[in-house]
Amino acid sequence: MRLRKAVPVLAVALVSLVGTVAGAQSVNDPDVNTLGDPLLAPTTGEEGLQIPFLDLQLRGPDGGGEVAFSLQLLLMLAVLSLAPSIIIIMTSFLRIAIVLDFVKRALSLQQVPPTQVLMGIALFMTIFIMWPTFTEIYEEAYVPLRDGEIGLDAAYGRFETPMRIFMFRQMQSDTRSVELFMRLAGLSRPETLADVPTHVLIPAFILNELTIAFKIGILLFIPFIVVDMVVASVLMSMGMIMLPPIMISLPFKLILFVLVDGWNLIVQQLVQSFGGYL
Repeated sequence: MRLRKAVPVLAVALVSLVGTVAGAQSVNDPDVNTLGDPLLAPTTGEEGLQIPFLDLQLRGPDGGGEVAFSLQLLLMLAVLSLAPSIIIIMTSFLRIAIVLDFVKRALSLQQVPPTQVLMGIALFMTIFIMWPTFTEIYEEAYVPLRDGEIGLDAAYGRFETPMRIFMFRQMQSDTRSVELFMRLAGLSRPETLADVPTHVLIPAFILNELTIAFKIGILLFIPFIVVDMVVASVLMSMGMIMLPPIMISLPFKLILFVLVDGWNLIVQQLVQSFGGYL
């Protein structure tokens, strides 16, 4: 009994002794901080954590070359900030995203798959389809610019050419969008594709992608509309007017979609619509 009572007293005495020794060590040893941890002690030499010194200076340009370089740097930052929009409007992302949304609506699905999942699928399919174009841009524009062989102007020209070729290939069968924007811009009819300015080509490409995506959406809706009509007619003939037809038709549409291997067919046709690998 006395031993049990003595244990807390001894523990308190031991803690007090350790604290006294640590305090004395921190006073006598300048390399040890007040917490008694030498790893957290401030260092005065080269050992320990070194925090770099930052120095920013603002001065006037020495010549026109520095002014041009500053403007080019600002332009590059602006392009980087607009990179997501450029990926959306100048690549295959627009068509793929719209078609996948049409699939979701045709199946009468509300929350599955989520929109973020569909956008992720569209993004990686865009990377897959645009990989040859991105590789050409990397090898012909980025690598020479990184090595200092060409300037920003030449790099921009080498970046623009593969993108223009890709957009022109998607409008080979229908050039009405190009003719429309050329007419709206007050420009004469181009004799070659090189005569079409980029600021005319991009909106024409967007309208062409929207048109193709809506055409694919119409073809996707037709079989599922037939299923909805059949289910609605059966329910009407049975007198089940108050039962929503979508509740009965949804499982049948999902079964039909899975049996025909719908996702693989959609992805294959989308890739082939861009003149891709399959």
